[in-house]
Amino acid sequence: MTAADPNCAHSTLDGYQADGAYLGADHSRNERRTRIVMGICIVTLIAQVTGGLVFRSMALTASGLHMAAHVAALLVASGAYALARRHATSPRFAFGTGKIGYLAGFANAVVLGMTAVLIAVESIQRLFTPETVDYGSAMPLAAGGLAVTLVCVWLLKPTERGRHDLNISAAHLHLSADAMVGGLAIAGLIAGQRLGWAWADPAAGLIGAALVAQFAISLVRRASAALLDMNPSPELTAEVRARLEAEGEEVTDLHIWNLGPGHNAAVAVVSAPDPRPAEAYHLRLKGLEGLSHVTVEVRSANPR
Repeated sequence: MTAADPNCAHSTLDGYQADGAYLGADHSRNERRTRIVMGICIVTLIAQVTGGLVFRSMALTASGLHMAAHVAALLVASGAYALARRHATSPRFAFGTGKIGYLAGFANAVVLGMTAVLIAVESIQRLFTPETVDYGSAMPLAAGGLAVTLVCVWLLKPTERGRHDLNISAAHLHLSADAMVGGLAIAGLIAGQRLGWAWADPAAGLIGAALVAQFAISLVRRASAALLDMNPSPELTAEVRARLEAEGEEVTDLHIWNLGPGHNAAVAVVSAPDPRPAEAYHLRLKGLEGLSHVTVEVRSANPR
């Protein structure tokens, strides 16, 4: 049916952005912070790898290569922000580019999960085949790496406005997980050095792997929900239904899905014996937080 049919009216209204880009509220800020942190990690990587080659330290070289994983994750996050911004108004994207960040977040979550597996495998091997640890050299290296990671975690902390941005959350969790692993590694080194517990270092690695895996699973679930257009909020759905049925109407069909950080779309079919114009139902939903794109189709319950 079309709007010309006396028994049916259909209209679409964008509540937040006329351009329909549906980018996060802190998109520019998050893109800038991600690049800054990536720069810090690149400098640290170069310094550690160069130091490892000059001083022939495998520990330094390994730490630098580990930092390369952070650079790769941040490169994905930064690229996603740039791509979403560059193509924000492209007609090729039916509902804007807000979901590009979710795709990047999913990719980083998978990498985080692989990291957890590698840490667990290495830790188990060292539990059964202990290696001699140079505690004196490893301690300052672990402390320095943790300090850099904590600075990066602070820089990437999402704001209250940007709490829905999965891309920045994925980058933040990636480094937060590494900070936790770093803290556990230091605890394991201290236990090994002062108490002679050779098993403490690989045991700390196993605990760290479990934490990293938990973060990865959480990110995969959040990203998958958005990418597969799962209902983002039962509470929002209930509120939309209640407002549309406020005067005895019946919502016969309702779909709500995520468009980007802090932006959701709703498509509803409203049926009533004496239906009002579609614009009247838009007004009922006006100002509803998180609802940025609304399509309402109105049908007569007793078509002639």
